[in-house]
Amino acid sequence: MIFANSPSIAAALAATKTIPIIFNSGDDPVRLGFVASLNRPGGNATGVTIFSNELAAKRLDFLRELVPHSKSIAVLINLDFGPSARFRADVEAAARALGLAAPTLQASNPGEIETAFNNLAQTRPDALLVGPGPFLDSHRELLVFLAAKISIPAGYETRASALAGGLVSYGADVGDAYRQAGVYAGRILKGEKPADLPVLQATKLELVINLKTAKALGLDLPTKILAVARSLNKSSMSPLGPGTPVRRNAAILLVLGAERKWLCTPEMNADDPQ
Repeated sequence: MIFANSPSIAAALAATKTIPIIFNSGDDPVRLGFVASLNRPGGNATGVTIFSNELAAKRLDFLRELVPHSKSIAVLINLDFGPSARFRADVEAAARALGLAAPTLQASNPGEIETAFNNLAQTRPDALLVGPGPFLDSHRELLVFLAAKISIPAGYETRASALAGGLVSYGADVGDAYRQAGVYAGRILKGEKPADLPVLQATKLELVINLKTAKALGLDLPTKILAVARSLNKSSMSPLGPGTPVRRNAAILLVLGAERKWLCTPEMNADDPQ
């Protein structure tokens, strides 16, 4: 059995058509040709997709809510990561609709990250949206450090970046996606076939705001953010297919240093935060 993340799924599929492959994909696996359909993958691969790019516009919107007078939000992407081009296009379209400028910076190595932040220090956009992908996520500590150094509010894809000191993140619960991939691994080891296991869509979404960082940047938590959890329904992971409902599961986590406070989770009433 092979487990593959987004950058290695295509290589794994090219290498074998018989060994079972379980993937965790940040983009649409049907569009990328990894499976025939989400409900009936066919072939030797199945897994979980977090559809990261579909959340690009919402990430931009949350960041703008936290920095309400923004006129320009820069976008940092790694063009060596395939889904980045679509992410950029989605963000640019959303920015136009909001009347924002969205200049793009590119980085595919640590030196280019530092060059990008030197550029940001000179051009002074109001905020920064960091794109998806393993490279940028694995350099979250550097990104957070450099964002703090020039006092720029920054939004990220994963919870880990906000916990590391980033202002805000919005995306799928990646840990939950890995757990579901592990469940599929167990089922395949017991004899089930990847072709018969629907691709799961991660529908457990998390909005994480680091209050310590917000305070350092002089930002207040807007009331619209507090209302987000009220508008989303409950679920965790759902197979997609004809007649299969897909509902969203929202969680807002406020972080202050080592203290973490869930403002709203699936187990809590959104109108009565604990």
